[in-house]
Amino acid sequence: MSIVGKQFPDLSVNAMNEMGDTISVNVLEEAKNNKKKVLLFWYPKDFTFVCPTELHAFQAALGEFEKRNTIVIGASCDTAEVHFAWLSTAKDNGGIEGVTYNLLADSNRNLASTLGILDISNERYDEETGVLLVDGDNVTYRATYLIDEEGMVFHEGVNHMPLGRNVNEFIRLIDAFTHVQEKGEVCPANWEEGKDAMNANRDGVQDYLSTH
Repeated sequence: MSIVGKQFPDLSVNAMNEMGDTISVNVLEEAKNNKKKVLLFWYPKDFTFVCPTELHAFQAALGEFEKRNTIVIGASCDTAEVHFAWLSTAKDNGGIEGVTYNLLADSNRNLASTLGILDISNERYDEETGVLLVDGDNVTYRATYLIDEEGMVFHEGVNHMPLGRNVNEFIRLIDAFTHVQEKGEVCPANWEEGKDAMNANRDGVQDYLSTH
């Protein structure tokens, strides 16, 4: 079930920070207490393949998110200790050394379950006992949430495991939502910073379509 337009769940989760310390992070409080937007991205598992390319891509764009008053947080269902081991592994050896944003360690899967982003394709019921069994690890899809300064989700998206994300698209979406917040206009298809937006009424769409 989508949570767009709703408050992000009020749950605290263990996390690993860049200093290698295990801390507690509540994403909703990060947004509301700091009066910042939050980009939270989930990836399936540490020490895998597409995942490190995404973590490095978000790190490379961290300055652009900071310019936009946006906190970046990564997340998976690995433990904080596994995060630390991956953070201690060099990039040219498949690691994420150099990543500086916090990484949620949702090892009990409370937040991932609440969001409904776990891959449960390996779950099955034992026909004799009726017990729910899990074959292997339950990991998350590549889910992404953009959250405003009041804790409301204004974008969510979910990719299947093999599909890496386009980091620039999230920058565009943050720019678009900030424009809506500041100007009261809506952003048409393919809108980018500096392009025309439109008024959300009949005249607005007529004026926009007549010139584009």
